Amino acid sequence: MGTQSFKDLLVWQRASDFSISVYKTFLGVKDYSFRDQIQWAALSIPNNIAEGHARRSDKAFRNFLFIAKGSAAEVESMLLIATKLDYINIEKQTELTNQVQEIAKLLSGFIRKL
Repeated sequence: MGTQSFKDLLVWQRASDFSISVYKTFLGVKDYSFRDQIQWAALSIPNNIAEGHARRSDKAFRNFLFIAKGSAAEVESMLLIATKLDYINIEKQTELTNQVQEIAKLLSGFIRKL
């Protein structure tokens, strides 16, 4: 691993910004279990990248990147459901879905690199 800190990783930066967007988007949703789950899943993406990076082993890092990718898929699924429940509009769903798909692609590329 060539980077000194997980904060230097583009994928972590994008995932961190994305998690904040998701957190703010669902802050006012009164379905607390749904809100907590999507916020938790979104936060799980950058946190797993950071935790995996801290392990200082490519094998462990790769495993945590796969977990982060799974959390990205979970968020994407929940965004589709959130639209059906009228928690967000289609424009916000499209915006956030595009972001999480970009993060998933970055994760896939990083996994292949390791």
